[in-house]
Amino acid sequence: MPLATTGDLVTRAAAARSAVAAFNIITLEHVEAVVAGAESAGVPVVLQVSENAVKFRYGRLRPIARAAVAAAERSAVPVALHLDHVQSDDLLRQASDAGFSSVMYDASRLPYAENLAATRAAAEWAHAQGLWIEAELGEIGGKHGHPPLDAHAPGARTDPGEAHAFVADSGVDALAVAVGNAHAMTERTAALDHDLLKRLAGALEVPLVLHGSSGVPDEELAAAVAGGIAKVNVGTALNVAMTGAIRAFLATHPQAVDSRKYLSVGREAMVAEVERFVAVLGARPAPATA
Repeated sequence: MPLATTGDLVTRAAAARSAVAAFNIITLEHVEAVVAGAESAGVPVVLQVSENAVKFRYGRLRPIARAAVAAAERSAVPVALHLDHVQSDDLLRQASDAGFSSVMYDASRLPYAENLAATRAAAEWAHAQGLWIEAELGEIGGKHGHPPLDAHAPGARTDPGEAHAFVADSGVDALAVAVGNAHAMTERTAALDHDLLKRLAGALEVPLVLHGSSGVPDEELAAAVAGGIAKVNVGTALNVAMTGAIRAFLATHPQAVDSRKYLSVGREAMVAEVERFVAVLGARPAPATA
């Protein structure tokens, strides 16, 4: 079916008090696994390509983007493409021509005033191209090899009043919030601040996004969706599933050299993880097509 748009999927999820899952993809196996898992569950999904993933692919966005577009167009459920954690303005400007309907522009490393100025400029450009744009306020640690921030460290939580002003002044369409979550967690031990999430949901009229969801237990994720999260980003959990399955396969098949054998095992492990996540989030079935 035709490519869906991230904005439409997130808006529908927010209206239904559910969340759309957005999975970070690195390889073709990631792409296939996410689409297969979404089709199995009968729910829409977002394929995300991060700036780090682009760097891994020799700095080239188009090859992985074209694979994602091809998979999305052949999917039985709506699939959207999202460019994630973009810091490079050059990469940002490749988004629309590569099939992406949305971008997360990440200037959260900068002081507030600089973050706002950079994000406002990115939002103005994105909207002129018809792109939906997400930003981040508060520091969701764990990126670029840095350890997660202590949940009580200054700047580690999103302030509702500051968030309201940031969204109004920047013009972004969604906001990723820091409520005790962290990127790149391999253990599911994060405890979210649900009171803060409630205050953020009350202060903002745009959908809220949860990054670092791989480290959040199921019951915490479900409560976050009930509390107003409409888009949930998942990356590390897929890699943990894939790597674990491949490691186990090679341990029992030490003579294996055909990459299809162990990559297929890793892919199926990711399919199961996608199915599990969308069930936890209460993702709504894809709308019927005419």
